[in-house]
Amino acid sequence: MSTLVSVTLIIALILSILLPFGAFLIGERNRGRYKTSLAVNCFFFFGTLILANIIAFTGDGTVAQAAGEAATEASGLATGMGYLAAALVTGLSCIGGGIAVASAASAALGAISEDQSILGKSLIFVGLAEGVALYGLIISFMILGNL
Repeated sequence: MSTLVSVTLIIALILSILLPFGAFLIGERNRGRYKTSLAVNCFFFFGTLILANIIAFTGDGTVAQAAGEAATEASGLATGMGYLAAALVTGLSCIGGGIAVASAASAALGAISEDQSILGKSLIFVGLAEGVALYGLIISFMILGNL
């Protein structure tokens, strides 16, 4: 039963991406196509999620068995979610730090080319931008320490 639900969710995600994109490309060249695209996206995504929930929670006691198995596997799920949270914290903070360093470093290079006496001040801003990635790494170590 769970494979049917996962297949339904995958189909929901594919439909929610492809159909609005098609409606966007085919639609007329005005603001209406954005509204049409959003409406089609919401309809297919939430409609298939509701369908997946109906399929998941109907049956002959399989939900009760799944609840019993879920209680025994709760610690495994919590550990997995902890690892996922640590990975997301590290990855997203590094992406944000990279964007910040790209902006700060290019501005610092332009300013240094005009006046070389502001090298120290510009390096401080680049270092602050790198700190964002370090803060994310520290938080991920804190998450891993609690697992």
